[in-house]
Amino acid sequence: MSNRQTGILPAHMIETMFEHGSIAAERPPVDGQIQPASLDLRLGRTAFRVRASFLPGPDVTVAAKLDALELHTVDLKEGAVLETGCVYIVPLQESLDLPDDISATANPKSSTGRLDVFTRVITDGGIAFDTVPAGYQGPLYAEISPLTFPILVRTGSRLSQIRFRRGVSLIPDAELEQVHKNYTLVSGGNERIGGGVQLSIDLEGDGPGALVGYRAKHHSGLIDVDLVNARDPLDFWEPIYRRNAAELILDPNEFYILVSQEAVHVPPDFAAEMVPFDPLVGEFRVHYAGFFDPGFGHEHAGGIGSRAVLEVRSHDVPFIVEHGQTVGRLVYERMAERPKTLYGEGIGSNYQGQALKLSKHFKVPS
Repeated sequence: MSNRQTGILPAHMIETMFEHGSIAAERPPVDGQIQPASLDLRLGRTAFRVRASFLPGPDVTVAAKLDALELHTVDLKEGAVLETGCVYIVPLQESLDLPDDISATANPKSSTGRLDVFTRVITDGGIAFDTVPAGYQGPLYAEISPLTFPILVRTGSRLSQIRFRRGVSLIPDAELEQVHKNYTLVSGGNERIGGGVQLSIDLEGDGPGALVGYRAKHHSGLIDVDLVNARDPLDFWEPIYRRNAAELILDPNEFYILVSQEAVHVPPDFAAEMVPFDPLVGEFRVHYAGFFDPGFGHEHAGGIGSRAVLEVRSHDVPFIVEHGQTVGRLVYERMAERPKTLYGEGIGSNYQGQALKLSKHFKVPS
């Protein structure tokens, strides 16, 4: 690639990476697989159930670790169920031969995170999850662990996405203050900046009796990750309504779908990522799926008023959250070039203009 600009690579540069062999795949990319600032990763033909999650470590391949940890294999070609409480490793269809100045970061897709499917990408020689060092040459693998719902997946299912960057693209707070003044990155809430744009939780809704979230039900049915608008949400989720005080006690190891108080805006020349866990704000994890593409919440892409849906899991102790409490941070990065198509511009973007919303697999509640 001739362009050497620092930043997150947009869709047309990802297409060039395919053409130049920096990204290879068993099959050509399918429609919608390349997003404005990321690439969806497709499952291969086999899932390996393993005894435990792992990182290979320096100079060790994932295949070598599988030889020691594999329990059995699952054929994905015709579809297979991945059970809760189990850990699976799936070779992905895409592999990389990155230039020395290109690194990458992976994350679960939004729909994956909203199903409480814990998904991370690992590489040969990897010392950190979801992290691909500059110049990496080799295969990619998905570690998949459904935590609440069993899921039906198949070869070609897309649970993870990857973002490529050249150089240091993170925008420091001092500069982010000016970007916020120019573009209004968040509105309707606290509008605080510190370690990124801080997001707070909305537990007021429209007033007493308002729907403010969902809590996942245990021992529910099976979800096919490739079927949209197929399941009744009440079979899988318990609605949470505001009663008296605008607060909520998070029960340990329960999974919640909540929403930010602020509307989020990602201008066309930027991308954003939610910090998945911040121990400074409480013992819970917020937002498994962290990528916000350029154009999310952008008025001219149909996204004015888009809020961040929060996938929340409390840890060891019950924890009370109150309306307006800071629950996470949104860090912004510079794009190497503006994407030719923004999130929400006719590319099958499921969450543009969203408020409180479950994953695309569920029918919209009446």
